[in-house]
Amino acid sequence: MRVPVKTKDKLALMPTSPVRARMLISMSLATPYFVKGIFCIRLNREPSARTVQSVAVGIDPGSKKEGFSVLCDHHTLINLQIDAVCHVKDALETKRNMRRSRRNRNTPCRKPRFKTTRRVGWLPPSTRARWESKINVVKTLMKIYPITNIVCEDVSAKTRPGKRNWNKNFSPIEVGKNWFYGQLESLGLTVETKKGFETAELRKILDLKKSKDKMSDKWDAHCVDSFVLATVALQQIPKIDESMVLVKPLQFHRRQLHALQPAKGGIRRPYGSTRSLGLRRGSIVKHPKYGICLVGGTSKGRISLNNIETGSRLCQNAKIESVHFLSFNNWNFKHCPTR
Repeated sequence: MRVPVKTKDKLALMPTSPVRARMLISMSLATPYFVKGIFCIRLNREPSARTVQSVAVGIDPGSKKEGFSVLCDHHTLINLQIDAVCHVKDALETKRNMRRSRRNRNTPCRKPRFKTTRRVGWLPPSTRARWESKINVVKTLMKIYPITNIVCEDVSAKTRPGKRNWNKNFSPIEVGKNWFYGQLESLGLTVETKKGFETAELRKILDLKKSKDKMSDKWDAHCVDSFVLATVALQQIPKIDESMVLVKPLQFHRRQLHALQPAKGGIRRPYGSTRSLGLRRGSIVKHPKYGICLVGGTSKGRISLNNIETGSRLCQNAKIESVHFLSFNNWNFKHCPTR
């Protein structure tokens, strides 16, 4: 895995090796920093050259897990295996039930909306959340790599004559992917798509095999396809690096009406926020006892800290003065070395 490099005016250059990055930092020629948990360096002087190679991203969409690979002419820059956003549909159902129960109680509430006009290009919230998370990943990668090309596997489903419900369930996929491609092109990227059978043929040419275990945390589960797709834009095969970063998007409760269950006296406390004592939740901080961790919730003037890999809670009583802010973040991530 290569270390991303940026200039003082925030221009992304070609990444460098970890050894050279450490040398630049030790000589005070570069400053280390994090972007969503990815270690990067910023040059403190003018670079010797600003020329960059072609950098392509391969995307392998999936229903549960997705693969992203960033390649240049000779190196694999980074592999990401990301958990797909699947919680939105259940969250909307919970919101709907809370609103209905609120109308049955003597509680101020808005009137029911029996007629909802949908705009042209409207997407269901669950579909939009899935494809928008991919856009956010690409935007994050564009901040640290000079990306020019995107190659994505084109997901599709066969329609069945007379099966109205079957065809209706797959229509958001078609609408969502077309919206996704349009958003990528608006970022100034060249977008190319490949069908699933074309990806399989490319794997055979490169003599690569794909695992049948879709939920596996191995390179050959999803990143093998994203690697193959990225080679299409480069038209050459760089060195394969099977190290990965496993990413799980954090789930925030922004504007929930109140807690689902009432406390004593029938009072329901407010629930939902994205800030804890001035810090954005999910941010990467450094604590003298727990090391690098994530900011969680808050209670009684203290904040909770969570493990950066698993998201499990480390403590609930950390003082705000004892943590040092490092970076904004909305991912749980785990680095997996080459196997």
